[in-house]
Amino acid sequence: MPPVRRFEDEFRTAVRVRGFSMETEKAYWMWTRQFILHHGKRHPREMGAGEVREFLEHLAVGRNVSASTQAQALNALSFLYKSVLGIELGDFSQFARAKRARKVPVVLGVEEIHALLKNLDGTALLMAQLLYGAGLRLMECVRLRVKDVDVSRGVITLQDTKGGHGRVTMLPVAVKGALQLQLAKAKKQWETDRAEGQPGVHLPDAHARKFPDADKSWPWFWLFPSPAVSLDPRSGLTRRHHVFEDSLQRAVKLAAQRAGIPKVVTPHVLRHSFATHLLENGTDIRTVQELLGHRDVATTMIYTHVMKVPGLGVRSPLD
Repeated sequence: MPPVRRFEDEFRTAVRVRGFSMETEKAYWMWTRQFILHHGKRHPREMGAGEVREFLEHLAVGRNVSASTQAQALNALSFLYKSVLGIELGDFSQFARAKRARKVPVVLGVEEIHALLKNLDGTALLMAQLLYGAGLRLMECVRLRVKDVDVSRGVITLQDTKGGHGRVTMLPVAVKGALQLQLAKAKKQWETDRAEGQPGVHLPDAHARKFPDADKSWPWFWLFPSPAVSLDPRSGLTRRHHVFEDSLQRAVKLAAQRAGIPKVVTPHVLRHSFATHLLENGTDIRTVQELLGHRDVATTMIYTHVMKVPGLGVRSPLD
């Protein structure tokens, strides 16, 4: 096996041992490759803090990337040296930082939300209702499992979240009927998979080791299973994945166009609207912070800038 391939295998193994998501694995390897190519295909062992610093400055100055993109590259290279190569780079914090733009989130009005939902149906409608009604992120929604939804208590328990910190949010009463139908649909698919001897669903690595048969159990099955099986690139098994996020992205975009909404509407806009509408209706910002799963209330404060009635109730002099 060529040396480059061996290095990639070593890198991916280090990622998977730590239970990182597939998205993180792809992003970290992409930055590692770009780092290597930027320095003339030199092996990372032959480089150090100076080359890392120069690459990060190149991203900010030469390619004008955002602060979050530069931060992701920094995290990837820190992981590369510390966890894959076992090399301590020391302090390399003195490099040109990309400017962190303060973006105001796009928020839909209540009437626009109703218009958007009227132009959705089926699974896409239910998922959009959960994004707006429970404040879910796109990937949190598509990765929901049967065990995460407690219809009797009216709560959704999220474990596979951004940052790995679980949280509990409300289950909208308005979707309980549709959710029961979705559960019945998912159970029929689960029963078919078991009858056909299909491999079980993907599980978090630690849980898969501790409970090897849980992947075939009903509680761990996807709430929104994909209609077709696909190859799992990590295990090499052909099995059922959850529905792919791009299907919901396309459905929301098309629904916004049909509704005549003159804004760039993505699934995440529904989460922004959830937070903003709660604050406009008088919900305490700390409660909204917990429902969104923000570590710092300062992150939640961004929604006060797009509230219809700001915190101080300031009105335009024209009004």
